[in-house]
Amino acid sequence: MKNYTITVNGNVYDVTVEETGSTGAAPAPRRMAAAAPKAAPAAAPKAAGGAGSIKVEAPVGGKVFKVEAKVGDAVKKGDTILILEAMKMENPIVAPQDGTVASIDVAVGDTVDTGAVLATLN
Repeated sequence: MKNYTITVNGNVYDVTVEETGSTGAAPAPRRMAAAAPKAAPAAAPKAAGGAGSIKVEAPVGGKVFKVEAKVGDAVKKGDTILILEAMKMENPIVAPQDGTVASIDVAVGDTVDTGAVLATLN
C-alpha cells in the first residue's frame, strides 16, 4: 500500500493505493472508498504594514492581472489601482475616493474571491 496526498481544485485528499504484482493480465477493478477532503494548508497572510482605513474590495472573483499603483501613491477617485481578470475580461479596480495607497494586499497571479480586500487607502 502506498499513501498519497492529492490536491484537486484546492481540496486536499489523502488516498491509499494498493500495489499489485504484474501478471500480464489487467487487474480486476477494485472499489475504493471515497476519501473525505481535509482542509487545505492555510496560505501565509500578506503583511499589510500600514493598512489604511478605506478598503478596496474585489467586486467579482478573478485573477490579479496587473497592479498599477504602489504603496505611497496618491490616487484620485476613479484612478485605477489594479486590473482584475474575470471571465476573460480585464476589469479595472478603481479608488473609491481620493487618498494615498496604504497597502496592496495581492500580487499579480493571485486568485481572489468576491469581497476580498485587494488594497487599502488612507
